[in-house]
Amino acid sequence: MRLRIWTTLFLVTIAQFAWGQTSTNPKLVNAEATSPEPSANSYAVLGATPEQEALVRAQIRVMQPDVYPLRVLFVPHWKYIYTARTFRLHVPAGYTSAMFTHLPSRSVFIDSDRYVSDDSLGYWVAHELGHLAANSVSESDADKAARQYRKRLNDARRRNLH
Repeated sequence: MRLRIWTTLFLVTIAQFAWGQTSTNPKLVNAEATSPEPSANSYAVLGATPEQEALVRAQIRVMQPDVYPLRVLFVPHWKYIYTARTFRLHVPAGYTSAMFTHLPSRSVFIDSDRYVSDDSLGYWVAHELGHLAANSVSESDADKAARQYRKRLNDARRRNLH
């Protein structure tokens, strides 16, 4: 089972990188000049538009989470459904899920086809970061941890309006 989960995660991650490799120029790039220094709060954002990536990074920077994700993946709906099934995501009856967190890999998966607005993205990313902070799959634990993140987002939004 673990092998299947890690294999799926690996394939999803590799597919994101493979789609981005469209250059036909075989010239090598200097890795020292292009790769940032790794840090405790560095993470990859994959599959997002440049605007979505900038927005999610800005929101996470404002939230200052206790635990950062290792990767945030924007995936099409079909891949989101497949990944959720692979990880056996439990969604209570009558609810839907536009994003989820896989705790062992510290990965946040976002259904890019159900991305609604910038405000809802921040609201639900705060919830997913709450899962990481609480290190729990419990929705109530995640909401409790997300309160301070949402407060920081709202405070920053108010400051920018004035």
